[in-house]
Amino acid sequence: MAVTRSKQKRSGDAPRRNAETGRKPSSKKHKYIFVIGGVMSGVGKGIATSSIGLILKSKGYKVNAVKIDPYLNVDAGTMNPTEHGEVFVLRSGLETDQDMGNYERFLNVSLKPEDYMTSGMVYQSVLERERNLGYKGKCVEAIPHVRDEIIRRIRLATDQNGSDISVIEVGGTVGDFQNALFIEAARVMKLEHPEDVIFVLVSYLPVPGNLGEMKTRPTQNAVQQLNSYGVQANIVVARSSQPLDQRRKEKIAISSNVPAEQIISAPDVESIYDVPLNFEREKIGDLLLKILKLPKKPTSGLSDWERFVSKIKNAKKEVKIAIVGKYFDTGDFVLSDAYLSVIEAIKYSAAEVGARASITWVNAKEFEKNAKAVSALDAYDGVLVPGGFGETGIEGKILAIEYARTQKIPYFGLCYGMQLMLIEYARNVLKLPGSHTTEIDSDATHPVIDVMPEQKDILANENYGATMRLGVYPARIKKGTIAEKAYSASEVEERHRHRYEVNPAYVEQFEKGGIIFSGVSPDGILMEIAELPKSEHPFMLGTQFHPELQARPLLPHPLFTAFLKAAAERTR
Repeated sequence: MAVTRSKQKRSGDAPRRNAETGRKPSSKKHKYIFVIGGVMSGVGKGIATSSIGLILKSKGYKVNAVKIDPYLNVDAGTMNPTEHGEVFVLRSGLETDQDMGNYERFLNVSLKPEDYMTSGMVYQSVLERERNLGYKGKCVEAIPHVRDEIIRRIRLATDQNGSDISVIEVGGTVGDFQNALFIEAARVMKLEHPEDVIFVLVSYLPVPGNLGEMKTRPTQNAVQQLNSYGVQANIVVARSSQPLDQRRKEKIAISSNVPAEQIISAPDVESIYDVPLNFEREKIGDLLLKILKLPKKPTSGLSDWERFVSKIKNAKKEVKIAIVGKYFDTGDFVLSDAYLSVIEAIKYSAAEVGARASITWVNAKEFEKNAKAVSALDAYDGVLVPGGFGETGIEGKILAIEYARTQKIPYFGLCYGMQLMLIEYARNVLKLPGSHTTEIDSDATHPVIDVMPEQKDILANENYGATMRLGVYPARIKKGTIAEKAYSASEVEERHRHRYEVNPAYVEQFEKGGIIFSGVSPDGILMEIAELPKSEHPFMLGTQFHPELQARPLLPHPLFTAFLKAAAERTR
């Protein structure tokens, strides 16, 4: 029977399927900003994404940030820190890319697992659905099935956060083959909601030394390459060592169909925390609201952020901190990204105590070659041993810890840094020769650090992923301790990423020998914080968790602040 005109769907009813994709678009009005790289990676796309999110948040909108990694890894947990940078652990325990840490720090929020996506996650979901007959016998293909899974995940992140705007960073650059499906997903979302999806291209403009002139051609090519995917950039963030002049803005504008006022100059700045302020001077926030057709709201803007940046820049006192680790050497270069969250946490707390942190990377392997070289730590106001895995540099770290303890240099140990602090104490104070962690020596005479009994059977079957303690766990804080004074709380929640623990069989010996376990799990089995009393040492404290993962520019972590305060008091 023919359908009469009066019974046909009218504009405003349930959305019709898209003619090209056959998909029914979401009816919820939400804004999406896709940040895509051009020319080359590593020029600050993650910081640009973080800054855009911060600016929009400062204008009164609820923002969530999403990172898309094109890797086939299902998460970042197995990626080598010297190649990829640190693994950032969310509250949920998901191991993610370090850019997620930048998002959390700039936005001052705790991100959800839905805010992170890898190609591995996407393909795993599609294949699991296919195995469970979720596609009802259809041939499963990249288009539409993988593309639609990407869109589903982006919208799920929106729903989970209840945000107004999603800022989505696509890792790598526009020319990367593995990014094609992600850009295609973004194109389809734009097709379905033209006014709600925009694109920001972060591109690099080189200034060749022998020419001394900024070249725009690579960026012009990047815009055109993005066009080849069916996507038009709305804004170009032009990264360079120097500010972009009007002539070059106009040159890029002519070749890319992007108005000159929508090309943002992003020169190198003193600190990544200057980037949002620089963006706002270029009026990127108002520009984004205009393109997205969003109203301006009365807010205080970036005033809190400006105060934080001012504290960092105007600090007169210098505090010298030595980070003793192993993930520093990569060829002839030093890779500090392996400890990115630690470095930033130190900066925040230094600013909090009115100081400026001067950080030096000390390779623990150098102390193994020459034990006397450890006396170089006298030049520092504080020593920090961060987390890590494996045997490399371990004895050098233990030498550094012993020196910090005996010479009364403030010491802060994170995760592995706490375990090694206890190994050093067991060997040299408790006189338990052969003290070690079973991670390194499974036949240690005194396994003061060990895997919990219930995990040993799992490890025996080589099911390593099931033995990690990941994400947030609570800890009770003991009264009258350094930890309690720092936190001003009786219970805290902190993020973990480790497999080995303090062996409960040795806890009593440690406590009788002078160690205070000032933080323990609610059931009293797991030791979360170890410290020496103030009467014995100005600051000797280690945490089994990673406090750096919850340090924020506007909310420094209290334990880092206590450490920096002790270091500042040592400064001569």
